[in-house]
Formats: sequence, structure tokens, C-alpha cells
Amino acid sequence: MDATSSADGGTDAGRGPVPGSAAPPNPPVPRAVVAALMVAMALAAVDGTIVSTAVPQIVGDLGGFAVFSWLFSGYLLAVTVTLPVYGKLSDTFGRKPVLVAGIVLFAVGSLLCASAWNMTALIAFRVVQGLGGGALQGTVQTIAADLFPLKERPKIQARISTVWATSSVAGPAIGGLLATYADWRWIFLVNLPVGALALWLVVRHFHEPSRPRPAVPPRIDWAGAVGIFASTALLLTALVQGGVAWDWLSVPSLALFGASVVLAALTVAAERRAADPIVPGWVWRRRPIAAVNLALGAMGLLMVAPTVFLPTYAQSVLGLGAIPAGFVLSVMTLSWPTTAALSNRVYGRIGFRFTAMIGMGGALLALLAFPALPYPGAVWQPVLIMLVLGASLGLFQLPLIVGVQSTVGWSERGTTTASVLFCRQLGQSLGAALFGAVANATLASRLDAASAAGLPGDLDSVSHALEDPGALTVRAADTLRRAVDAAVDHVYLGAAAAAALALLVLLVVAPKRFPVAEEPAGTAGAAGKAGTTGTTGGR
Repeated sequence: MDATSSADGGTDAGRGPVPGSAAPPNPPVPRAVVAALMVAMALAAVDGTIVSTAVPQIVGDLGGFAVFSWLFSGYLLAVTVTLPVYGKLSDTFGRKPVLVAGIVLFAVGSLLCASAWNMTALIAFRVVQGLGGGALQGTVQTIAADLFPLKERPKIQARISTVWATSSVAGPAIGGLLATYADWRWIFLVNLPVGALALWLVVRHFHEPSRPRPAVPPRIDWAGAVGIFASTALLLTALVQGGVAWDWLSVPSLALFGASVVLAALTVAAERRAADPIVPGWVWRRRPIAAVNLALGAMGLLMVAPTVFLPTYAQSVLGLGAIPAGFVLSVMTLSWPTTAALSNRVYGRIGFRFTAMIGMGGALLALLAFPALPYPGAVWQPVLIMLVLGASLGLFQLPLIVGVQSTVGWSERGTTTASVLFCRQLGQSLGAALFGAVANATLASRLDAASAAGLPGDLDSVSHALEDPGALTVRAADTLRRAVDAAVDHVYLGAAAAAALALLVLLVVAPKRFPVAEEPAGTAGAAGKAGTTGTTGGR
């Protein structure tokens, strides 16, 4: 019988301390390694926010206004579709080579972006950046679980959350300063010294424990990797461009959706026959992993409401400027890491599942409160809601990530972590398409029913009217503001439905207690395959 462990630490007789006994403490993780993880994650975290503020300067220099959205969509596609591949590679060949490759690829992509001569080249180089970004996001999260025992993981995960929170505030400021007082190309060049620092810290200070060589040399499932990449890329392209570049029921949309379904079916068939598949079947057969995948996919859906639509609401309905509107959103990123850091005190008492249910219950109430706000309302009202939403999601996400990582050993942790992040990213892409359609339908309906003169004649003209509301009559401006208010309200109701779905998944699919895989004393995260690792108890 294999050694087992509970959430509190003991192991079977004959293989370590008896159940209930205190295991010898793990050696402290060097600060330089923690710094390496945070700097590496900062590369990916700052990227999206720092680029967004320089779009006008980029378009003014390179042109390509009609396709500039692919600066973000192309990066998102590359990150999302490569997450499962990098997760499997890190389980097969180790975390360090995958992380080093990701940093180098991201830095090379940044250098290429800075040298772009037109918008097409810049989009292509952003995809190269995304290929590195996928390795950074998944591998850093996995290494954090490898290095820290269960009781200490909330601390490092909270620090990683703080990196994202800081980036959401600092990124736009840095990007605006560089675009205004230097040149937009510097928003990519600044990645080079940061990447060099991350690379030096990882190579110099991060050392993985030696592991026995497998009897059979590992084989990479290239057919599965290509199939996942192609089918997901087609699906996300259809979602990103549908309703924007072409109608949802047009030939391009139907062709992309149909091709993605066919490729997905072929990929599943290939994965079932593969000796060592990129996405193994156990990812969906094990209840804890399947439940967390679905729940975080639903969280990705609901996150679109605040991150995409709240700034528009703050500017168009509340009349705030771009910077104050950004701070309304940033409140959520301040409360999120705070509750994440304290979540271990909650799930240590009531378990991962119930802690996450409390967090998502709070998020559901916050999302439902938003449509109840008066029109136009005061600034403090959405700020308070975002504060509660961030605190609730910190209590929801971190326990699930820590919980699902604790159910597997080292050799399966990369794949498990990547599947969770992949589902969250896919949920965000689905949410952007779905809630974008909801907002557009509401706007079109309200404007068609309005009788005020001077209103935009179509949705394409709404953005121009929002940028210059002074050009409208008082009545038309008020009608447009009310239409935007109704559209954002409907989006938040949709986000509340996604929160309810996450709660239902946790209630029906997730086990009451997550099994905790053995982690030998002194080598946190160094357990063998979870398929052969026993468990006792859980959280």
C-alpha cells in the first residue's frame, strides 16, 4: 500500500510518521526563487494593461485600425491554446526548462513587437509573445504548488494575485507615460530587462530535485497538441470575430464553428488512442478536477462583466474620466488578494468546497446588486460592489486552485493546473462573445425604441457618440446613457447567472472533501504520480 497523507500531514506506518503526527518541516524556499516566480508572472500580468493605453499611438504610427483588436485577441488565442501543451511538457520534462523557454520566447516576441513595421507584423509578433505567455502563466502557478506545502500555498498564491493586482494599476500608468513621453515601442522594450532579470533568477536560484529517469523515454503527443491548438484557435477566432467582422449566422462564423467541432472530435479520438495524451481522460473523470475546471470556467464568464463593461459604465453613465473609471475597477483588485491571503484560515476549518461556495455566494449577491443601483447613482455605489466582488472571488478562486493542486502529485500537477487555467481563459473568451452580444442587443433595442433626435443610427456610431457626448442634445445624451446603463445591467444579470452556475457545479459535481495527495516531508510537491498515491481524509 502506498503512503498517504491527510490535510494535516501524517503518513502511513512504515513509510514515515504515523497518521496525526507532525511531519518534519519543509526547508524554507529561498527568497530569490519567490522573486523569480513573481518577476516571471509580472511579465505576463503587465502585458495586457500596458499595451491597451498605447493603442492610439500604435494605430497612428502603423495604421490598421480595422484589425487592431487582434493585438489582444491574437495574444489571448496563443496563451489559451498553449496552456494544456505546456502543462503536459512540464510534467514530462520538468518545470524549469518550460519556464526558461517561456521567458526567452516572451522576450523574443517583445523585441520583435518593438521592431514591427506594420500592424500585420505586430499582430504576428504578439502571437509569438502569447506563446511565451502561456508557458509563464501555467508553469509559475505549478511551481508555486511544487515548492510550498499545502498550509503555505495561500501565501505564495496571494503574492501572485498581488502581482496581477499591482499590474492592473501600474500597467496603464506606465504605458501612458511611455506612449506620451517616449515611443510606443518602449512598452515592449521594457520587457527585455524584466525578462533578463527573471531568466537570471530562475537559472541561478531555482533548482528542481532530481527524479529517476523513466524506463521508457517520454514521447510528446504532437497530434494531440496540434489538434488542441487548431480546434481551440478556430473556436476562439469565431467567438472573437463573430458579430464584429461578420454576422453570427454568416458563412465565416458557421464555417469556423463547424470546423472547430470537427477538429475537436478528431482530437478527442486521437487523445484516446495516444499512449501519453496532452489532455488525459482523468482530467475529466476525477470529480475534484472536473468540478474546478467547470467552476473556474464559469468564473471566467462572469469576470467579463466588471473587466470589460464597468469602465464603459463609469465613463458613460457616471460621467467619470478614463483614469477615475479605471480606479473604480481597480478596487476589485485590491480586495481580491487580501481575502485570498486569508482564505486558508477559512478552508482550514470548513474545507475547500464550502469556502469556495461562500465566496461565490458573495459574488452572486454583488452581481445581483449592480442592476439594482439607481440611475445615474453615485460613484461610491459601484465601488462598494466591486470591493465586495473582489473579496468574494478571492475567497472563491484560491481555495479551488490550492485544493485541486493538492489532489495530485508532481507528475500530474502541471497538466491539472494548465487544465484549470485553460478553462478559465476559455470562459473569458466565451463571456466576451456572449455578453458582447447581450449588450449590443440591448443597446439596439433601446435606441430603436427611443424618439430623441440626434441619437446614433447604428451600433458602430455609438462609440463615437460616447466619446463626444457634448455633440448630442441633452435628451439624446440622456437616452444614450440610459441605454448603456440598461445594457450593462443585463450583462451583470448574465454574470450573476454564471455565478449561479458555478455554485451549482460546486454543489452537485464537487466532492464534499478534496482528497489530499501525499507530499513527502522535506520535499513539498515532490510526490510521485497521484494515480499511485493514496489519500487519507482531505479538505
